[in-house]
Amino acid sequence: MNYKRALMAAAGSMALLVAACETTETGYSDSSVSSAESARIADLERQLNAARSQNSSLSTQVTTLRTEVSSSSSSSYASSNASYDSIAASAGYPPNARAGQCFSRILIPEITETTTEQVIDQPMSTELRIIGATYEFVQEQILIKEESVRYVVIPAEYETITEQVLVQAELREVIVIPAVYEEITEEILVRPAYTTWKPGEGLIGGGGYRTGSDGRIYGPDGQLVTTMIQPTGEILCKVEVPPKYKTITRTRLVTAETTEVNIIPARYDMITKQVISHAPRVEEIIIPAEYSMVQVRQEVTPAYEETITIPATYKTIEKVSIVSGGNLDWREVICDTNSTPELIAQVQASLAAAGYNPGRSDGVFGMSTLRAMESYQRANGFIVGQLTMETMNALGVSHIH
Repeated sequence: MNYKRALMAAAGSMALLVAACETTETGYSDSSVSSAESARIADLERQLNAARSQNSSLSTQVTTLRTEVSSSSSSSYASSNASYDSIAASAGYPPNARAGQCFSRILIPEITETTTEQVIDQPMSTELRIIGATYEFVQEQILIKEESVRYVVIPAEYETITEQVLVQAELREVIVIPAVYEEITEEILVRPAYTTWKPGEGLIGGGGYRTGSDGRIYGPDGQLVTTMIQPTGEILCKVEVPPKYKTITRTRLVTAETTEVNIIPARYDMITKQVISHAPRVEEIIIPAEYSMVQVRQEVTPAYEETITIPATYKTIEKVSIVSGGNLDWREVICDTNSTPELIAQVQASLAAAGYNPGRSDGVFGMSTLRAMESYQRANGFIVGQLTMETMNALGVSHIH
């Protein structure tokens, strides 16, 4: 009984592995993939290699125990098969797969939307402005010669003296030292970094697809594949798009405007004058004093500081965000495991009836049939490169498992 159960387990696991129709190997070399993502991809590769090793081991067990399978009961086999379905679902295989079905894993492209956002171009700043003092010139009278007295009849007696008189008062000269500015350059963020998936080299199903040096996909005939949805199998690359910056230049105040006071000292003259030493005894004649008018510079309003606020300026940038897509999905396909010449001949006939020349309707899926199918799929917005059930239904070709 133990041999019978082992044979049934081996046969069930073999069926699950073959039903997935795996045709590609995963390899990543993009230096832009993050360390965490590289570890995850390496783990998936290890799981894939372990599954292949298990598949080989199970094949040997099936060959060895094939002679004992006929003795197992149908109820025991049904119970084991339900357990295999649960294991396959937890391992990521296509759900609810039936015997005779084949599936291809398809990368659904990302759908993005662009939104606008206002960001600060130049932040709010302040500027210090020095308002200089104002001055005016005024006339000022200064004494040149003091009043004197002259006597008649008995003249007065005089003596000559030397005296220092103020010609120009002390002045305060304010010198304005202008402000010093400098230009600085800085970078601002326009669009942040983000990550996205892209298909790697190779396509599920082969067919001669290749990735050109420009990063785009070319078909077996060398023509550019322009479809929006591509079958990529298990080959994916996650890349990081770096942030985008913009360099701006602005003026910054280094030192504010200042003032410096320069003292101009007062100026004096030495004058000689006569003064009475003895008063006249008869008649006095008053000699009036002599004055001179000079211009004097005096401050009207003092210098003061004024702070000016410069408001911030804004600009509009575009941000790209992912709305949907970028995931893998299983799609049922026709491959060499579940196809027949009669089925391929029906596909060729339906393609020809739809206006796409598949060449000879000989039941052989050759290059002419592949090109006709891909042209039909592009024209109808289907997945290109695999004979999917979507394409089969559109062509009106039934496939009974």
